[in-house]
Amino acid sequence: METEYLHYFDSNETYLGVKTREEIHQKGLWHETFHCWFISKENGKCYIHFQLRSQQKKDYPSVFDITAAGHIMENETISDGVREVQEELGIALTLDDLKYIGKIKDEMIQPNLIDREFAHVFIYFIPHQSLPAYQFQVEEVSGVFKVEINQFIQLWMEEIEMIMVAGEILNEHLEMVETLRSVQKQDFLPHSDDYIARVIDEMKKIL
Repeated sequence: METEYLHYFDSNETYLGVKTREEIHQKGLWHETFHCWFISKENGKCYIHFQLRSQQKKDYPSVFDITAAGHIMENETISDGVREVQEELGIALTLDDLKYIGKIKDEMIQPNLIDREFAHVFIYFIPHQSLPAYQFQVEEVSGVFKVEINQFIQLWMEEIEMIMVAGEILNEHLEMVETLRSVQKQDFLPHSDDYIARVIDEMKKIL
């Protein structure tokens, strides 16, 4: 695999230089990412659409995460991040299709991974209750599920222990099938509470 290089910063966003992605995660250095959340409104209910990460992923396999996201490489700009949507989901969008809600700090610390991101966060409002025809990048994504926003908030705040979510996944024959699944908070990537609160607040303004 080709070595990936990223810009890194201190906690005050002062630019410090370039290091490999592996070293940045090992040392917990701040770096820039692209986050794109899909949201929809269907029959009066508001939904967030979560990517189900592939079980082949090295980090956080088979958990629910941002609809599409990725690192901004050292030779890229923020606008290049929109490539992640097409690469992972097969949906061709431009920055004009998205609403930029700002740069948000997100910090996740695990025993073998320290991920400190300055995330450039975008929202895509799915129009006309028409869900996209996904074509997943199987090494990255195995499904997309929609979660009713108020239920997700209750789950994240640990007011309830489990919710039911609907989605599409790839089966063993790489065929897209609809499914229902019960999920708990630990089934989602452990983003910081501050990050989730800011994103949810901005979603509500749009919805």
